[in-house]
Amino acid sequence: MSARVDHAVVSGTFSLDGETHQVDNNVWVIGDDEQCLVVDAPHDVDAILELVAGRTVRAIVCTHAHDDHVRVAPELRRRVGAPILLHPDDRPLWELTHTDELWDVDLSDGQVLTIAGTAVTVIHTPGHAPGAVCLYVEELGCVFTGDTLFEGGPGATGRSYSDADLIRDSIRARLLELPDETVVHTGHGPDTTIAAERANV
Repeated sequence: MSARVDHAVVSGTFSLDGETHQVDNNVWVIGDDEQCLVVDAPHDVDAILELVAGRTVRAIVCTHAHDDHVRVAPELRRRVGAPILLHPDDRPLWELTHTDELWDVDLSDGQVLTIAGTAVTVIHTPGHAPGAVCLYVEELGCVFTGDTLFEGGPGATGRSYSDADLIRDSIRARLLELPDETVVHTGHGPDTTIAAERANV
């Protein structure tokens, strides 16, 4: 059986630079009926486990280390026995949320993860955060962009560790080279496509 994408929305808070906001986060799970990868770990472990639905979690892959994407990653790791993967450039952000434990495996640009016989390619896209990554799944015609690219354009900058020029450079150089029909699964809000976002970057 080939891999598929499952989706849920969970709610909680995002805090940085002394401000806290209510947010809804997308949770994405890539896999088949037996095994899966979890993309980000926001807010609610039980909701994530409901989406996993008893499958073996091979890894918890973090698109970046803002607290609304990694807050429950260590608890999820303990519950399912899977490693947390994060780009090492996001260590300063990770340590704002988790001061006494780290992730397990460093992500790197061009790295290929495999789940259910399906390749998931890591694309380093700094800007929203120094270690922000996107996950391209060519076989499924989609890319998981975290908070790098949304419907309407680039993710937020203007906070600590972010860079508006860099995020646009990352999107133009790394994401707009993907096929137009590629579906963009975002960290918050609705899906879009690479074609739809070309005019917004």
